[in-house]
Amino acid sequence: MRTAITFLMLLAAPATALELTYQTSYDLNRPASLDYDPTFCGLWIANEGPEVILVTLQGDELRRLTSDLTRIKAITIEGDNLLVADGLGSFQRITKNGVALADPFQSDVGWADTEGLTITEDGTVIMVEDDPERMTWLNPDGTIQRQISTLSLDPPLTEAQGIARDPRTGHLLIVDDMEGTNSLYEFDATGTLLGTTSLRPYGMDPEGIAIRPGSGQVFIAFDSGATIASFDYQPTLPTGADPLPPESDCLMF
Repeated sequence: MRTAITFLMLLAAPATALELTYQTSYDLNRPASLDYDPTFCGLWIANEGPEVILVTLQGDELRRLTSDLTRIKAITIEGDNLLVADGLGSFQRITKNGVALADPFQSDVGWADTEGLTITEDGTVIMVEDDPERMTWLNPDGTIQRQISTLSLDPPLTEAQGIARDPRTGHLLIVDDMEGTNSLYEFDATGTLLGTTSLRPYGMDPEGIAIRPGSGQVFIAFDSGATIASFDYQPTLPTGADPLPPESDCLMF
């Protein structure tokens, strides 16, 4: 009920801008797509090679997995498992131990230069691409719900890379890389653009993003310099609203 009330407030009241405060960063080679895993209190990372790795929040490796795809360009957590994409139109579901749950499949979009994935509570997959420039909502079986051209936004989102979803609000955070605006875009749960924040003070060529709602953190992977930076984060909320409460986090501890 509280989530529903908060969402109605977001629609009804003026909003304050997203707040991003730099904390720290560490080196990690070629991070391309991220997702935060509260079970391990770590980050799943795809680097466009055949493997994905699970690292601690300090960058120490915990696991390394493969799939039946020739490369893994995007990754997200789907329930207790993982959904990966090769950036060429194919997807596969695997366990967190690297066991294939089914053969790779294609979505109705056909060719899909998938740069980032995230999943809603009802199983909808939200995908961003930079060729063509669009955001797509997919059913779990890969059929299309709807699409928007990210070139129609103001400012246009020309090189969408990573995407993350805040489960507290349903807001979407998408990074636009150095060939675009080198910025962070924030959308509401319906896909309406709320605002942008330049990432140039923190790094160049952002590729991946993940949200840790339990501590109000955002992690952004920068290709230039090969780093992952962490930030304190407050989403856009109605003017005067209290900060969102944290969710359960680090379930293994």
